[in-house]
Amino acid sequence: MNDRTCIVTRRQAEADELIRFVVGPDSAVVPDIKRNLPGRGCWVTADRLHIEKAAAKNLFARAFKAQVTVPADLGGMVDGLLSRSALGMLGLARKAGAVVLGAAKVEGAVRDGQALLVLHAAEAADDGIRKISQARRATVHLGGPAILAYKLFSEADLSLALGGTNVIHAAVLAQDAGQAVEKRVVALDRYRGGTPNDLAMLAAVADEDEAAEDME
Repeated sequence: MNDRTCIVTRRQAEADELIRFVVGPDSAVVPDIKRNLPGRGCWVTADRLHIEKAAAKNLFARAFKAQVTVPADLGGMVDGLLSRSALGMLGLARKAGAVVLGAAKVEGAVRDGQALLVLHAAEAADDGIRKISQARRATVHLGGPAILAYKLFSEADLSLALGGTNVIHAAVLAQDAGQAVEKRVVALDRYRGGTPNDLAMLAAVADEDEAAEDME
């Protein structure tokens, strides 16, 4: 078995598209999010659906060729690890000055092209999200970057990670620290199924621009 072949789909993929698992001393399957734990590993496509399928079909035992114990909520365990990794890196980015908070500052960072991505708390009101979404669409129309927005964390999670209170909207800036956050946010978003509505919105903007060019 190729080192980077998903044990569910049997397809080879890049490491960032997979999650590595190893067997701990107690014969329990352990997620190796950082891909640095010792021992023979196996790989699963990096979304909850495939991980839960691997657990349900006893594919870990087959991959490791041994009797192993799979945690009852392996899918939830991996989600928690990915979430903590993203929030931890977000906190470091805040200390490095690569995060701005508040709807007005986030909108400004989007419009001037400094934002790499936007985070909305789960409790964010539709009105606040709509204003920032309008800024994102306007930025793309003007030839700026496509800035994706994610709704992955609660207000409490964002406030704790960013050392603030009532953090509802945040923008991660296009700096080195911001890119490290982006990698982890994208991984968590993919694990939870992605943000098809957001991607569809950006695709619609691109289609509108192409249509306008065709009419010129």
